[in-house]
Amino acid sequence: MPTKTIIATENAPSAIGTYSQAVKVDNTVYISGQIPLVPATMEMVTESFEAQAVQVFENLKAISEAAGGSMNDLVKVTILLTDLANFATVNEVMSRYFEQPYPARAAYAVKALPKDADIEVEAVMVTV
Repeated sequence: MPTKTIIATENAPSAIGTYSQAVKVDNTVYISGQIPLVPATMEMVTESFEAQAVQVFENLKAISEAAGGSMNDLVKVTILLTDLANFATVNEVMSRYFEQPYPARAAYAVKALPKDADIEVEAVMVTV
């Protein structure tokens, strides 16, 4: 029977609903969608889209590390954007957090995101 472990860290925003920051099943970690909340204050980053994207990836990094891995252990990333015009900025920000080989990725334009965020990212990580 698979082992299910809840991953939680103070270095990423606490859940704002009925979900966990991440759930680890055996060596696979399912990371919940992250929006640009600052963990210490639970306030949204709003100064620019780039700043929002950086905060989202910082949150993913904190959860990845809490689960015993790193950003380079992410195998699939799903990006939700309220405006696909920001896609080039997402690529630039991602280049700061990932090394080749890059994870698989999908990106979608959505009408709205929680707390009026412009970006949300969820991920799947595999640890060794």
